[in-house]
Amino acid sequence: MNNYISELEQAVKAREQGKEGQARVCARRAAGLAIKDYLTRKGIHPPSVSALDLLNYIKEETLLPADLKLVTEHLTLRVTEEFKLPIEADLIAESRQLCEWLVKN
Repeated sequence: MNNYISELEQAVKAREQGKEGQARVCARRAAGLAIKDYLTRKGIHPPSVSALDLLNYIKEETLLPADLKLVTEHLTLRVTEEFKLPIEADLIAESRQLCEWLVKN
Protein backbone atom coordinates (compact mmCIF):
# COMPACT_ATOMS: atom_id res chain seq x y z
CA MET A 1 0.00 0.00 0.00
CA ASN A 2 3.02 2.25 0.28
CA ASN A 3 2.82 2.77 -3.49
CA TYR A 4 0.38 5.63 -3.05
CA ILE A 5 2.72 7.29 -0.53
CA SER A 6 5.59 7.30 -3.01
CA GLU A 7 3.29 8.82 -5.66
CA LEU A 8 2.30 11.58 -3.21
CA GLU A 9 5.98 12.20 -2.47
CA GLN A 10 6.65 12.47 -6.21
CA ALA A 11 3.75 14.91 -6.48
CA VAL A 12 5.28 17.13 -3.80
CA LYS A 13 8.70 17.02 -5.52
CA ALA A 14 7.12 17.91 -8.86
CA ARG A 15 5.30 20.89 -7.30
CA GLU A 16 8.55 22.07 -5.67
CA GLN A 17 10.15 22.01 -9.13
CA GLY A 18 7.31 24.09 -10.58
CA LYS A 19 5.83 21.12 -12.46
CA GLU A 20 2.22 21.46 -11.36
CA GLY A 21 0.90 19.30 -14.21
CA GLN A 22 3.15 16.44 -13.14
CA ALA A 23 2.09 17.00 -9.52
CA ARG A 24 -1.58 16.58 -10.56
CA VAL A 25 -0.76 13.37 -12.46
CA CYS A 26 1.04 11.92 -9.44
CA ALA A 27 -1.82 12.92 -7.10
CA ARG A 28 -4.30 11.13 -9.39
CA ARG A 29 -2.08 8.06 -9.63
CA ALA A 30 -1.79 7.95 -5.83
CA ALA A 31 -5.57 8.01 -5.54
CA GLY A 32 -5.87 5.30 -8.19
CA LEU A 33 -3.48 3.01 -6.31
CA ALA A 34 -5.37 3.54 -3.04
CA ILE A 35 -8.71 2.88 -4.77
CA LYS A 36 -7.38 -0.30 -6.37
CA ASP A 37 -6.21 -1.55 -2.97
CA TYR A 38 -9.52 -0.55 -1.32
CA LEU A 39 -11.58 -2.41 -3.91
CA THR A 40 -9.34 -5.48 -3.72
CA ARG A 41 -9.71 -5.58 0.08
CA LYS A 42 -13.49 -5.41 -0.38
CA GLY A 43 -13.34 -8.40 -2.74
CA ILE A 44 -14.17 -6.27 -5.79
CA HIS A 45 -12.08 -6.76 -8.90
CA PRO A 46 -10.94 -3.26 -9.95
CA PRO A 47 -12.73 -2.47 -13.24
CA SER A 48 -9.64 -0.77 -14.69
CA VAL A 49 -6.01 0.07 -14.03
CA SER A 50 -6.60 3.70 -15.06
CA ALA A 51 -6.58 6.10 -12.12
CA LEU A 52 -9.16 8.25 -13.90
CA ASP A 53 -11.48 5.28 -14.44
CA LEU A 54 -11.06 4.21 -10.82
CA LEU A 55 -11.80 7.73 -9.57
CA ASN A 56 -14.97 7.82 -11.66
CA TYR A 57 -15.92 4.37 -10.34
CA ILE A 58 -15.37 5.24 -6.67
CA LYS A 59 -17.55 8.38 -6.98
CA GLU A 60 -20.52 6.01 -6.89
CA GLU A 61 -19.35 4.31 -3.67
CA THR A 62 -22.22 4.80 -1.24
CA LEU A 63 -19.94 4.66 1.82
CA LEU A 64 -17.73 7.45 0.53
CA PRO A 65 -18.38 10.65 2.53
CA ALA A 66 -19.72 13.66 0.58
CA ASP A 67 -16.51 15.66 1.05
CA LEU A 68 -14.50 12.83 -0.49
CA LYS A 69 -16.93 12.55 -3.39
CA LEU A 70 -16.09 16.21 -4.00
CA VAL A 71 -12.38 15.28 -3.90
CA THR A 72 -12.98 12.67 -6.61
CA GLU A 73 -14.71 15.37 -8.66
CA HIS A 74 -11.68 17.65 -8.29
CA LEU A 75 -9.24 14.88 -9.18
CA THR A 76 -11.15 14.14 -12.40
CA LEU A 77 -11.49 17.75 -13.59
CA ARG A 78 -10.04 18.63 -16.96
CA VAL A 79 -7.54 21.47 -17.09
CA THR A 80 -8.21 24.65 -19.06
CA GLU A 81 -6.45 25.56 -22.31
CA GLU A 82 -3.83 27.25 -20.11
CA PHE A 83 -3.25 23.89 -18.36
CA LYS A 84 -4.73 25.16 -15.09
CA LEU A 85 -7.49 23.70 -12.97
CA PRO A 86 -10.78 25.57 -13.39
CA ILE A 87 -11.07 25.74 -9.58
CA GLU A 88 -8.81 26.51 -6.63
CA ALA A 89 -7.85 23.16 -5.13
CA ASP A 90 -4.76 21.46 -3.74
CA LEU A 91 -4.99 18.08 -5.43
CA ILE A 92 -2.05 16.69 -3.49
CA ALA A 93 -3.70 17.42 -0.14
CA GLU A 94 -7.06 16.21 -1.39
CA SER A 95 -5.58 13.02 -2.81
CA ARG A 96 -3.81 12.38 0.51
CA GLN A 97 -7.14 12.85 2.34
CA LEU A 98 -8.89 10.38 0.00
CA CYS A 99 -6.05 7.84 0.24
CA GLU A 100 -6.03 7.97 4.03
CA TRP A 101 -9.80 7.37 4.19
CA LEU A 102 -9.54 4.45 1.74
CA VAL A 103 -6.73 2.83 3.76
CA LYS A 104 -8.74 3.09 7.01
CA ASN A 105 -11.98 1.70 5.57
